[in-house]
Amino acid sequence: MKRSVALILSALMGAVILTSGSAAASAAPYCGITWGSLPDSQSTLSAGAAVLNVRSGEHPCFDRFVVDVRGDILGFDVRYVPAVVHAGSGQPVPLRGAADLQVIAFANPYDVTGAVTYDPANDSEALNVAGYQTFRQVAFADGFDGQSRFGLGVRARLPFRTFIVDGPGDGSRLVVDVAHRW
Repeated sequence: MKRSVALILSALMGAVILTSGSAAASAAPYCGITWGSLPDSQSTLSAGAAVLNVRSGEHPCFDRFVVDVRGDILGFDVRYVPAVVHAGSGQPVPLRGAADLQVIAFANPYDVTGAVTYDPANDSEALNVAGYQTFRQVAFADGFDGQSRFGLGVRARLPFRTFIVDGPGDGSRLVVDVAHRW
């Protein structure tokens, strides 16, 4: 009798442990993030839009990359790739990190007159992201055929989201957030 009571108690404790374990597994995602890591794009061309600047920021749950544009940016293509490459030559853009996130903004790095509007001092280090939790490097690959291509060296293949913000003034912004973890 004592042995069967001990077996029953042991089985009940196992069920409690299993139940609490599955409850933890089904807890809310990290910071409420429900993004994924599959490609994201809007294929609308942005006639006359010109890249003015890029910048980045650290947030509690993600790192942010922003492309500031004069005019309305309407399209983009953001995806993890085996290697970000230069559009003209096909040569890879070396990036630090375990994953390469390619960001193509459908906006030129020059205006309608051909004057350059975005030309970083060092294409390989377009922004200083030293100390960021997720970003390892930001590089400007090139501007070609109505597009500006950037490479984000990321710590790992992590969830991201992409969106466009209108303003300020006659400008707009392409925003890419990459989560610190899954």
